[in-house]
Amino acid sequence: MHQTQLSALLADIAARRPVAVVTWLDSGEQTLLHEEELAGQPAELAERIREGFRTDRSGTITVDGREVFVGINNPPLRIVAIGAVHISQALAPLAAQAGYDLIIVDPRTAFATADRFKGITLDARWPDEALPEIGVDARTAFLALTHDPKIDDPALHHALASDAFYIGALGSRRTHARRVERLTAQGIAPEKLARIQAPIGLDIGAIGPVEIAISIIAEITAALRGKLPASAEASAKVPA
Repeated sequence: MHQTQLSALLADIAARRPVAVVTWLDSGEQTLLHEEELAGQPAELAERIREGFRTDRSGTITVDGREVFVGINNPPLRIVAIGAVHISQALAPLAAQAGYDLIIVDPRTAFATADRFKGITLDARWPDEALPEIGVDARTAFLALTHDPKIDDPALHHALASDAFYIGALGSRRTHARRVERLTAQGIAPEKLARIQAPIGLDIGAIGPVEIAISIIAEITAALRGKLPASAEASAKVPA
């Protein structure tokens, strides 16, 4: 790889920007490609790169009779959770095992303590201050867990303006209906509000923080892999 390409690759990694390193094996020629640059590429190559971005898998394919190695460089997966609550405590080990870096944002310092969240990144600022710096992006799952509109609503404003691949909010259908009313009154369009998965987590009949955390990780995984059940999508669109 040429120095200019290596510098560009390192810059993409530092900026948490997904990039594919395409290597033509017969010549050694290499190209860096991003999602927005795939329209002009051979269809099979573009499809393989998109699939690689979705699945985190690199591999070799044949394009026009030539072997090509597609090396996928995705940023690390993250979960940004608003609320240092019991569900967040239960979520922490599950997130680590599933390969996610967990960041917890909660201005209530009595809850967001190192004793309760050993080894977890804590941010005690209000979400509207913390989230722009954290950077909610396409490799981020976002969770609103405090049940406090003063904290959750501004955080959801930021998440809904981002490329987060998953946005979930704690609360019953009735609670979510009130949330939708508030956010609608604050100018958020219905198609954006439809991104919120609420009640949060796959419907497995979860009871208690641990089971709810399991259901959340399961729903995040389904969203990441493009397998979110239609029933989950509908629950976000039509609060009752």
